[in-house]
Amino acid sequence: MDNPKSSRHSKITGNFGEALILYWLSKQGYECALIDHTGIDIIARDPKSTDVLGISVKSRSRLEGTEQSHVNIMKTDIRKAEEACKSFHCVPYFAIVIDARKRIHGYLLSSSHLLELCPGGAKVSAWPMTTKRLEQYAVDACIKSFVLTEERDGWAKGV
Repeated sequence: MDNPKSSRHSKITGNFGEALILYWLSKQGYECALIDHTGIDIIARDPKSTDVLGISVKSRSRLEGTEQSHVNIMKTDIRKAEEACKSFHCVPYFAIVIDARKRIHGYLLSSSHLLELCPGGAKVSAWPMTTKRLEQYAVDACIKSFVLTEERDGWAKGV
């Protein structure tokens, strides 16, 4: 299947993921800001605690047939997030946004919980997107998540 996405889709996906997580956190009462710093993209204060989160956002857009492909998270990205969080005195977190055809999945979890679930190897941790794993994420009290479902109106047919 040909890739119908634009040449800038990867960059747009990253920007969208950051904005979507920022919106979702704000909607949940978090005080949050998008930042431009190596290692983290968002700083947010949990309204139910004194915790300040330093969040690295990883976004992916999947083609039809690849919706269950895992998301690679480089160990260097985890280390960069941890270093940035030391500077800002916050707890390292990861937000994962996956556009999987007709559903956009969003997850927020601490870096330590990510490494418990997906220890990976020396260079990469992989966030699985299999049906079984999605079910596990949904009931994991340490993962905050949402799913957006796409419903197309007639406008897309003429484009």
